[in-house]
Amino acid sequence: MALLPMLAGPTASGKSAAALHLAERLGLHVVSADSMQVYTGMDIGTAKPSPAERARVPHHLLDVVTPAEAFSVADYVRLAEAAIDTVVAQGESAIVVGGTGFYLRALRTGLPTVPPADPEAQAPLWRDVAAGRLNALIGELAAVSEEDATRAQRNPRRVVRSVEVLRRTGSPPSAFPNLPPAHEYDLVVLDPPAGPLAERVAQRARRMFELGLVDEVRALLARYPEQPTALQAIGYKEVAAHLSGELSLGQALEAVIVGSRRYAKRQRTWFAREAGARYLRGFGEESVDELLEWAAGTLAGGGRRGG
Repeated sequence: MALLPMLAGPTASGKSAAALHLAERLGLHVVSADSMQVYTGMDIGTAKPSPAERARVPHHLLDVVTPAEAFSVADYVRLAEAAIDTVVAQGESAIVVGGTGFYLRALRTGLPTVPPADPEAQAPLWRDVAAGRLNALIGELAAVSEEDATRAQRNPRRVVRSVEVLRRTGSPPSAFPNLPPAHEYDLVVLDPPAGPLAERVAQRARRMFELGLVDEVRALLARYPEQPTALQAIGYKEVAAHLSGELSLGQALEAVIVGSRRYAKRQRTWFAREAGARYLRGFGEESVDELLEWAAGTLAGGGRRGG
């Protein structure tokens, strides 16, 4: 079981650039933990590493599926662990980097053993949500497990999934143990100040529009007119609304900025709860020396093992 560095942080915190620098200096592969960068053709709106950056160091878990295909956290863990196993078998090592908290947590703690989702069992629950009975479903879950109800965060998808598991098995999701993870990870989280981060989020959104995000979304919609979740990502759904005439270009840009800032806030809340993590109160480019020392120590076996 290898011990690997894992670098996380909210959007626009500079984690990808920092990881690229560390990978070059230390001879590492980069394993992405981004739930949108797995999709082919979604490049600008996901800030996917460029072909030039990928030529500098090997990257994994980019361009895995098309936007027309579903991709789960279980799919991610399976492919990420396989990539890491291959790298380690070659006598090399890797750094995991990304902002998708549930991907990172699943790698660190292992996948839960809850049964796979059953769309037929979920159908009546979704009808309840549409009828305004979300609170009743949360109450049903909380009566058995307050922990699961809190974890769902009033997110309809999470509530429906949790109640589905409860009704099918008689137990809430938290009652199911996790599979053992394949490797150990030393997690560092970039945690820059909120004000400067919000400004960088806005700058990144403006830059994406300048680079051709509208054309990227137009091409994706033409090629994949029906996609399950991919084009509901921040940046894509707002531009799609612009292309359908629902929003002006300026309104779409503002919606992307607002949505991205809210997402960054949710990411910070998630990462603040990660057991065993350490935090750097700055952007990636400001912390390169400290990150180099940390990653080198982790790879030498001296990193503090998160858990």
